[in-house]
This record gives sequence, C-alpha cells and structure tokens, in this order.
Amino acid sequence: MIPDAEVERVRETADIASIIGEYVELRRMGADFRGPCPFHQGTHRNFSVSPRKGMYYCFVCHESGDVFTFIQKRLGMDWPDAVRLVAGKVGIELHETRARQDGPDPRTPYWEANAAAAEYFRHVLWEDDAGKPARAYLAQRAVDKALADRFGMGFAPRDPGGLRARLTALGIPDETLVEAGLLVRRPDEAELRARFRQRLIFPILDLGGKPVGFGGRLIAPGEPKYLNTGESPVYSKGSLLYNLHQARLAARREERIFLVEGYFDVLRLVGAGVEPVVAPLGTALTEGQAQLLKRYASSAFLLYDSDKAGLKATFRAGDMLLAQGMSVRVITLPEGDDPDTYVRKHGREAIERAAAASLDVFERKIQILERGGWFADLHKRRKAIDHLLPTIRACADAVTREIYLARAAEVSGVDREVLQREADSMRKRGAPAAPPEPAAPAVESPAPQPASRARRRPKVVAEPAERELVRAMLSDRGVVERVTERCGPDSFQVPELREIFATLLSLGSEASVDELAHEMSEPAVQAMQELLDTPDAIQHLQRTVDDSLSRLDQRRLEERNAEIMSLVATATGGEKDALLLEKERNRREIGQLRALREQP
Repeated sequence: MIPDAEVERVRETADIASIIGEYVELRRMGADFRGPCPFHQGTHRNFSVSPRKGMYYCFVCHESGDVFTFIQKRLGMDWPDAVRLVAGKVGIELHETRARQDGPDPRTPYWEANAAAAEYFRHVLWEDDAGKPARAYLAQRAVDKALADRFGMGFAPRDPGGLRARLTALGIPDETLVEAGLLVRRPDEAELRARFRQRLIFPILDLGGKPVGFGGRLIAPGEPKYLNTGESPVYSKGSLLYNLHQARLAARREERIFLVEGYFDVLRLVGAGVEPVVAPLGTALTEGQAQLLKRYASSAFLLYDSDKAGLKATFRAGDMLLAQGMSVRVITLPEGDDPDTYVRKHGREAIERAAAASLDVFERKIQILERGGWFADLHKRRKAIDHLLPTIRACADAVTREIYLARAAEVSGVDREVLQREADSMRKRGAPAAPPEPAAPAVESPAPQPASRARRRPKVVAEPAERELVRAMLSDRGVVERVTERCGPDSFQVPELREIFATLLSLGSEASVDELAHEMSEPAVQAMQELLDTPDAIQHLQRTVDDSLSRLDQRRLEERNAEIMSLVATATGGEKDALLLEKERNRREIGQLRALREQP
C-alpha cells in the first residue's frame, strides 16, 4: 500500500510535461504544452498539458487526467505501478506499507468514531429540540440548511453524556473516544464528559475526505469562543486546512487559493460561488500548511480582518507562503467588514473586484507604513526597514526578492546594496526565512524585534523572569491581565513559555488546564506541567511578578541601547546627540530598576 502522503509527494515533484513528453511530441504554447493526442491517434495539436494544473486534456476525444492517469492509460499499467514508475523517474523512494495484507488501517477506529459523532451532531442540529438555539443562530447568520449540510455542520448539546451514550451503543469504546478527542477527563472529575458542549460543530476532513476532527463555536457568551479537537492519531492542526479536501481541485483549476481566518468565512465564500477557499484551524499558518497550499496553487489571496491581530496574521502567513515560492496578495475590505459580512451583503462579484484590486503583500506592508509616517525620521525609518526585512528574507523567488529590495530602497531612501547585505546577513547566520513571530506593521505600536537587536542581543538571563511570570499566570489567572498591560507573548524569548502565554490569552481566564493543553504543542504542554508540578516555587506572588516584569523592562532597555549603538554609526550630528541622550536615559532607568529589585 502506498501512503497518500507519498503519492502526493510524487505528484507534486513530477514534471508532467517532461514525463508525457517522453511519449508525445510536445511544444510549448504560452504556459502550457501542446501535441498530437496519443489516445485517439490525432495529428493536430489538440492535446494540452498544463504543468501549473498538473493535468492533461484532449479537446477532441476529451481524455483527461494527471500524470498517473496518463501512465496507466498509455502503458496499460494499474494505478500502484503507475505511481511506482513516476516515483522512479523523479528519484523518490517509496515507503510502502503492508496495511492491506496485515489488516485494516490502524486509523480506521478514529475515522469511524468521528463519522459517528458527526452524524450525531447533525441529528441534534436538525431533528432534536436541543438544536433549536443553533438553528436560530444559523438563521440569524443567513446560513441555510443546504449550505450547512454541504459542510456537514451539527450541534453539540449541553448534555455531557449524550454523545458518549450514542457512540457506546454503536460499540465504540471509551478509550477510542478519548484518543479521538471526543471525550475528556478533567483533573478534578472522575467521569468522562464530551469535549464539545453548546457549540456549533464544523467537521474537519483530511485530503481523502475522512473525518479527523471538529471545530466547535459557542452560540452563547463564553470563552473560548472556538474550540478544536486536540491532537490525535488522525488530527494534527498544523498539517490540515479546513475545506482543503473540497477546495484543492478548484485551486488547481483557477491557480489561486483564498486564505481566510474562520469557518464562517469559508462557508460564506463557498456559498457565494468562490470555491478555492481554506482556513487554518484556529492557529497561525504553519510551514506544513503553507507547503500544502503550494501543491495546489501558485497564488494566494489573504483575506483576514484588518485589525491589528488580523494584520499580524496576514503578514506572518504572507512570509510563510513567500518562502514556498508562492505569489501572495492581500485583499483589504472596508472598515467594519469581515469576509462573512462583506460577501453576505455584496456577493461574489464584490469579492472578485476586491481580489482584482488586491495588493502584493509587500506593497501592503509599505502602504501601512507610509500611512503611519514610519519613513518620516531616522528612528521610524530604521524600524520600518526592520518590518520589511523579514518579508524580503522570506521570499524564495529570486526575481520577486529583487523587486522587493528595489521597492524598499525606493521608499526608505536606503541604498539597495545596504538592504541586500542586511537581508543576507541573517540568512548566513542561520535565521529562518520566515520568522516564527514577525511583528505586524500596524500603526499602533513599534516593532519589538528589529534585525540589529537580533545580532547584538545583550546577554541578559531572560528565561527565569519569563518562567516565573508564566508560573504566576497559571497559578492566578488574574495575573494575566496585569502582565499583558506591560508586555505580550511576543516579548518572550522561550518558545514554549511564549506559547503558554499566548494560549492563556486566547482561551481566557476560565479555561481549564486540560483545555490549555489541548491547544498547545507537546513541548509547551511539558513545560506547563513542570511549572504546575512546583506550585510552591512562588513564595510571594506580587513580588515575583514585579521583579520579573522589571527584568523584562531591563532587557528591553538594554536591547534598545544596543540598537542605538548601531544607529549612531550612520547618524548625523544632531541625530547622534539625541541617540546618545536616549542611551544615557535608558542607562539610568536600568540602574533604577536594579535598585528597586534589591530593596528588601
């Protein structure tokens, strides 16, 4: 048995024009290739091969398919042998399994459990009195039954035992339901209960159309508003995208993909006739998800909210996609609209017009920076460049990268070769093309991590301060708001601690440890458990928080002074004096912070 992932890897690696060209005389015509059809023995060039779509088509006999289909029909092979032949041509070694000979796929119980749960949720939504509030909510959001059924939507009732009773009656054991993420056992409760309650349910399917998990949205006030299935043997949120199983064919056909933030955004666009639409599963776009999108389209349109959080997500996703060699454009909607409300009011034509008017992701960054006056003086111009450099570094396409460098030089007044050296320096030092947490160039706040700081970061021991703040936030959720007033997750350098902080903010103060764990990576869960295992480590909560925040403030000031020293070298007389004065003020403030911490 050839795993689906291996088949997709061969498909995406294979140059369909090169392989078919071994059997058909092809000539390039624009972006495609044409030749005589080998299936009806044609003599005219009615046989088309499209490398961008990974497909061939004859305009006379209407034969069509992908590279495997061609090999099957042309050489009379069965499908597995066709895959093996193409894999050999492109130099990929297949790792086949013996699942069919040795027994059923070990993931089958989880697929079956999720399918049974999806059917239960659909029944409750449309046929049970418990689904009335959800039906009313869908009506309020103008989602009719036909559209909801297209996505298999359901509703999880308040009853914590209804799902378990239904699935147990079908012979599905509790162990499978727990491993699939349908049931959870809270630390303070002995009884298993349903993970999803009082939530609209959005089934999440893999590329093969198998149900692997669910997203649940509260229809009443509460937190977290959205809750997804935790990691399971069939569900990995970083390697799946909502609706990709349906969107991929349209994406290949149209050579574009729309990336939106939420489930309802996907529903609305697809309901209006825009088919190649996907959404991440409650997290920022990951490298694995970006690689998935690259398989099916060369261009991505980012359609996120235009608030500060939406802009940050937009530019982080943009860098991820540029690193895969994709063309990335940003669609900006009128203030107060999101994709759901905008398409509901104006329809497909309006969103197509907005797509036609979209800006390249780099140009959108520049637009926001210019409107905020970031190129107005020395300090802001340096920070503006630091906003642009991550996108330049991320860009895998050499020509596009050159265009970005030229444009950055134009708007900043900095020589292109200087920008080139700055962009290349971090790559040579091993920095990733797309930083894990790039700062959104929103007008409201300056960039926290300029490139010069990354090179000259003072040797301040930051981990203890970050660790004690997270420990305090876990032990007393009231601390979260206080810490957030002084710093955010982006201020933390330790990835696991940063993830715990961000998850606390995302899920809210009422989230249980179990709910936090389900939304975090395994390293972050382990770090959280270590902190929870030593609750007595904090003797004086208030003093611990004050001292830890003081140490983070000290680190920020020392990083700023390191940045100032890099700016002084190119500053004019007056600018140089101002920078040195600021450095001295920072030095004095650092001394005051140290003195306060030393007080008994």
